Amino acid sequence: MISANNISLAYGKRVIFKDVNIKFVPGNCYGLIGANGAGKSTFLKILAGMSEADAGTVSVGPRERIAFLKQDQFAFDEHTVFNTVIMGHARLYEVMIAREAMYAKTDFTEEDGIKSAELEGEFAELNGYEAESEAAVLLNGLGIPEELRHKQMKELEGGDKVRVLLAQALFGNPDILLLDEPTNHLDLKSINWLEEFLARFNNTVIVVSHDRHFLNQVCTHMADIDFGRIQVYVGNYDFWYQASQLNLKQKQDENRKVTDRANELKEFIQRFSSNASKAKQATSRKKLLEKLTIEEMPVSSRKYPHVVFKPERPCGDIILEITDLSKAVDGIQVFKDLTLTVRKGDKIAFVGGNSLAKTTLFQILAGELEPDAGTFRWGVTITSAYFPKENGAYFDNDLNLIEWLGQYSPPNEGETFARGFLGRMLFSGDEATKKTNVLSGGERVRCMLSRMMLTGANALILDEPTNHLDLESITALNNGLISFSEVVLFASHDHEFVSTVANRIVEFTSGGVIDRMMTFEEYLENEEVARTRDQLCQGHADLTL
Repeated sequence: MISANNISLAYGKRVIFKDVNIKFVPGNCYGLIGANGAGKSTFLKILAGMSEADAGTVSVGPRERIAFLKQDQFAFDEHTVFNTVIMGHARLYEVMIAREAMYAKTDFTEEDGIKSAELEGEFAELNGYEAESEAAVLLNGLGIPEELRHKQMKELEGGDKVRVLLAQALFGNPDILLLDEPTNHLDLKSINWLEEFLARFNNTVIVVSHDRHFLNQVCTHMADIDFGRIQVYVGNYDFWYQASQLNLKQKQDENRKVTDRANELKEFIQRFSSNASKAKQATSRKKLLEKLTIEEMPVSSRKYPHVVFKPERPCGDIILEITDLSKAVDGIQVFKDLTLTVRKGDKIAFVGGNSLAKTTLFQILAGELEPDAGTFRWGVTITSAYFPKENGAYFDNDLNLIEWLGQYSPPNEGETFARGFLGRMLFSGDEATKKTNVLSGGERVRCMLSRMMLTGANALILDEPTNHLDLESITALNNGLISFSEVVLFASHDHEFVSTVANRIVEFTSGGVIDRMMTFEEYLENEEVARTRDQLCQGHADLTL
C-alpha cells in the first residue's frame, strides 16, 4: 500500500496540488488522469521518491518495493538487456553481482565460503534462481527477440529500449508499480500482453496513459487530477467520464435552480417591498434570499479544442484509384503492386507492423514522394489535406502563431480571424503570439489540425495524429473524425481511435495486403481474416497497429 498525506505543490503562483490525501491499495489498478500540465508525471515521481513536494509526506508499507518505469533510454547503455531487466530489482541485482564475483575468485577462503552461503540464501529468498526465466517471459511478451537479450542496450533501437525498460519495471513482482505511458512504442500484440499481465498482477498499480482503450481494460479505479486536487472514482475510464460529466451536470442544474429561485424572490421583493399589505411577505423573502447560496464552480484545467472538419463540397463518385503501386526506401521494398479503390464514405484505417509502409504511402498520395512503379489518381471533385507524422519542417521559422496560421487562412482574413480560430484550438490571449519554434509536440499537432481544418478538404490523410496529444485533444479529434461526412485515410496506434472512426481496415503484412469493409473490432475477431494473414505470412505474422 502507498499513500500521499497532505501533499502540496506549486510552481510560483500556480498551484498544482493542495493538501492531497489519497491511498492506493493492493489489488487495484489506478489510472492517473488529468490535462497536460496537471501534474500526473510529477505526482508519480513524488510517490516514487524521485521528486519532492512543497509539503506533505508519502507513506509506503514496511519492506514494500516500488518499481517505476524510467523514460531515460540512455541510462543503461553500457549494460546488457538481460542485466537491465534484473536491475529492476536493485537488491537482487546487487546479490547477483556479488555472487558472480565470489565464484570468480581463484583463492576461495573459508570466510568467502561463509559469505557465499549467505549470498546463496538471500539469492534464493529473492527468487534469484527464477530471475532468468522471468526476464525471458517479460521480454518475449514485449516483443524483444532472444538474439537481442545479451546485447548492450546501446545497440538497440529506441523503441526496443523502451520495451526493455518496461520489462525492468515489471520484473520481480514489485509491491507498487508506477507506470508512466507504458504503451508508448508498443504494438497491439504487446499492449494486449501487458493488459493481461496487469489483470493478473495482484499488487498496487498506478498508471498514466493517453490510451483510453488501455485504461478501460486495466483500471479498476481512476484518480482524476483537477481543480488542484485528486478525486478517486471506482471503475474504468469510460465510467469516470460518465460519472464526472453527470456530477458536473448535477452541480450546474442545482446552481440553475438556486439562481432561478433567487430571481423569483428578487422580483417579488422589488414589486412589493413598498406595498404595506405585502411588506411582511417581502421581508420574509429577503431572509430566504440571504440563505440561498450558489456553489462556486471551480475552473477545470481540462480544455477541449474545437476540432471540426467542414468539407467545401461533397465527394463525387471517383475518390481515389491506386493501381500496382510500388516503392522501395533505402533499398528496402516497403510495398509492391498495391492496388486499392477508395469509395464514398470510406474511413480507412491502415494497420500492420510496417509503419514505414503506411507513412510512405501517405507521402506518395500527398505528392511528397514519387512511386517507383504504378499509378494513383484522385477524382476531379477531391481536395485532400495531409497530416504528416513528422511536422518539424512546418515550424522551422521565426513566425508567431498568428502569422503562421495566416499562411493557410482564407484571403482577406486578418488577425481577428486568426486569433478567433487559434482561441478555439486553445491558443488564447498571449498564447497566440508565441513563436512557432518553441511549441511543444501537442501544440504543434493542434496547429497542424488547424491547418487541415482551414483547407475545406473532403479527403483527409492523417499519419499518427494522436501522438503528443492529451486525452481531451484526442477526444475532440476523435469526435471530429466520427462526425466528418466524407473520406478519411489514417494510421494510428490508438485502439479506441481506430475502433470508433474506421469502417474499413487495410492491413500491411509481410506477405501482402488484407482489405476488409468492417470495423476494427470485427476485423480483430474475424477468423477468415486470421486465416488469410497466416497464409500471407506463412504463419509468422502478428497484427500490430
